[in-house]
Amino acid sequence: MKELFHKVKTASRALALVEDAQRNLLLEHLADAILANQDMLLEANKRDLEQMDSQDPLYDRLLLTPDRLQGIASDMRHVASLPSPLGIVTKERTLENGLYLRRVSVPFGVIGLIYEARPNVSFDVFSLCFKSGNACLLKGSRNAQHSNEAIVGLIHQTLQADSLPVDVVALMPPTHEATAELLNAVGYVDLCIPRGGKKLIEFVRDNARVPVIETGAGVVHAYFDKDGDLQKGQAIVNNAKTRRVSVCNALDCLLVHKDRVGDLPALLEPMKDKVCIHQPKEGEPFDWDREWMSYDLSIRVVDSMDEALQHIQAHGSGHSECIITENDEAALRFQREVDAACVYVNAPTSFTDGAQFGLGAEIGISTQKLGPRGPMALEEMTTYKWLINGNGQTRK
Repeated sequence: MKELFHKVKTASRALALVEDAQRNLLLEHLADAILANQDMLLEANKRDLEQMDSQDPLYDRLLLTPDRLQGIASDMRHVASLPSPLGIVTKERTLENGLYLRRVSVPFGVIGLIYEARPNVSFDVFSLCFKSGNACLLKGSRNAQHSNEAIVGLIHQTLQADSLPVDVVALMPPTHEATAELLNAVGYVDLCIPRGGKKLIEFVRDNARVPVIETGAGVVHAYFDKDGDLQKGQAIVNNAKTRRVSVCNALDCLLVHKDRVGDLPALLEPMKDKVCIHQPKEGEPFDWDREWMSYDLSIRVVDSMDEALQHIQAHGSGHSECIITENDEAALRFQREVDAACVYVNAPTSFTDGAQFGLGAEIGISTQKLGPRGPMALEEMTTYKWLINGNGQTRK
């Protein structure tokens, strides 16, 4: 495995010499290749799908379709069209002694990504890493191995056709041993990002010797305030819950103010034939920390906004939270006090997405506070270094 790590590390240095125009052209060519090789990609994905129960919450994440491939290609073109995140001067000053200082954005180098059954992530990660000058090591799951092999094979073909180093992306074996080696690849991997469920993220955080940024599981809430608009609430709750139930920004728990309990049947009306409602029975334990990833929804009636905020503080994962209200003071308080990467007023949490934010694509949604937070796109794929120009100055 060290030989593979060495190749990718070496390729990351070569990538630093590639002009942004060349990177953009490669991404355009790859977007074309995705559509031209749609049948091959779907056939590989079909082999993976045949090995998974269609009722498994991961099935929808694993699924590729012509529309999804079209969306992936479109996102890739969007990434290509964005300004380069590299070489941006974020601070500059001249000291009294004449030293000229600049803080300039640069790539991390090699980014390792560990992810579950989401083959679209392979394309998203490559496009963002390549555009931002990073090489990437992809560690997918067995569930998506055929899909990932086809995807990385297509990327390699496109890189080779454009006379660019193919080792800027590598697919690792879908084994626990490979995960362990990646997490311990000190000197080769500059940053590791886990993208998946709570268990995966906790395992990576607890076992990594390389730097880690967590992209979190989403235990997502919507609070229907006593001053919430019913029509807006219907659309927001339905979209947040049912648009795609397997994704991390999908709604898991609806909090309803006690004064609006009478509106609850109407609030749930748009999804009554799709969603299974779960409410605690008095005296029985209830798992408020569950990320459903299915057509299931927890509901809790709260006495006040204070209680809603306390619930979110106790059970939220720091991903995305939403309030539905026509009260400006309540909206302002909710956004000020809720501790999450994305906090919405009168809009569904389904918008938590790099492409929806106009960022092209994303590697994941960071729920931590140190470093990037929220959708991790091009800007978040860079670090910085200080450049200092002098003229013979010496320090006393």
